[in-house]
This record gives sequence, structure tokens and C-alpha cells, in this order.
Amino acid sequence: MEVVLLERVAKLGQMGDVVSVKDGYARNFLLPQGKALRSSEANLKRFEEQRAQLEARNLEQKKEAEGVAAKLDGESFIVIRSASDGGALYGSVTTRDIADSATEAGFSVDRRQIVLDHPIKELGLHRVSVVLHPEVDTHITINVARSAEEAELQASGKSIQDLQAEADAEAEFDIQELFDDIGGAANDDDESGDSTPQPDVAEAADEDED
Repeated sequence: MEVVLLERVAKLGQMGDVVSVKDGYARNFLLPQGKALRSSEANLKRFEEQRAQLEARNLEQKKEAEGVAAKLDGESFIVIRSASDGGALYGSVTTRDIADSATEAGFSVDRRQIVLDHPIKELGLHRVSVVLHPEVDTHITINVARSAEEAELQASGKSIQDLQAEADAEAEFDIQELFDDIGGAANDDDESGDSTPQPDVAEAADEDED
């Protein structure tokens, strides 16, 4: 299907461009979202009549988006999820989860503005793109952790592998300390047993002769 774009669409074209797209993409996204019109003589004429108005609206929306991007860029948001000791999530973090975490922090972000290159299925820090306007995007960090304390440690630069290694080392130290305590107690018992005076063999023999 041929459509005329009413705004810039990434990887497709600029406002006013007539492009050919798959019918499903046009019907399910471009047309209902108001991003394009079917390419026809009547619609092209309609676009040209409204072009100045569309460009003015686009410029205003772009300026608003740039203001939001300046505040949002580089922000980090925490998403708490259950996961295995190895860091694999029981499920995944969705665009809705990300949008909700940003909204709770005071930012107005729609799930459709979140761009995930791949599903988030493990703990850690994940860089995510947010498209606020066809010509304005920014990046945020999603801190996926099992608890607020773990999220804080991850934010300080420690990975889930580092945290697991520290936990293993601490557990190993505790076990070794326990064995050391047991060994020390056994040595104390041996030393106290050795200190018991033993009868002199010669003295005992003399006593028998008497």
C-alpha cells in the first residue's frame, strides 16, 4: 500500500513522503496512529492544504519532547523481579513495566515510546531507548534487581556475578571459621589431658617392693 507520511517515521521517511509499505503495517499502525494517509489524489491535496499546520504542530511537539528528553536522559529506574541465583528472571521486563517505573518516578512515559532491542530476562543494568518524538529520543537505565538493596549495589557497579561471588566467599569463610573453632577446641582438650600428672614408673616399683 502507498501512503503519504504526516510525520517523520524512522526507517521509512519524512513528513510528506509517499512510501510503499505492507498493508498490515499501514492498517495496524500508520493509519490508526495518524502517522499517514492512504496515497490518493484527494489525500495528497488534503495534506498540502494542512501542511503548514502539521509542520507547526510537529515543531511544538518536538520542542516539548526535547524538554522531557533533557530531564529524562541518563535517569535510572528500578524494577523489582524474582530471579534465580544465576540472575535469570522468572519471566521478563516489559515495556509496560518500564513505563510504569518511569511514571512512578514522576516522568510521563508511554509504553509505546519504549524501544527494547531484545527482551530483558536477567538481573542487572539495562540501557533502554525512549522515543519521545519522531525526531527526539533519549536513553534511560533499567536497574532490574530482586530487592532495593540489591539494586543499590548494582547501581554502585557490582554485577550479580560479583554479588554471588561475595556471598559464596562469605559462606566459605564462615564454614572455615567454624572448622577452625572446632579444631581449636579439640586442641584445648588434648592439651588439658596431657597436663594430668602421670605416676613415676620407678616410684611405683619401689612401693611394690616395700
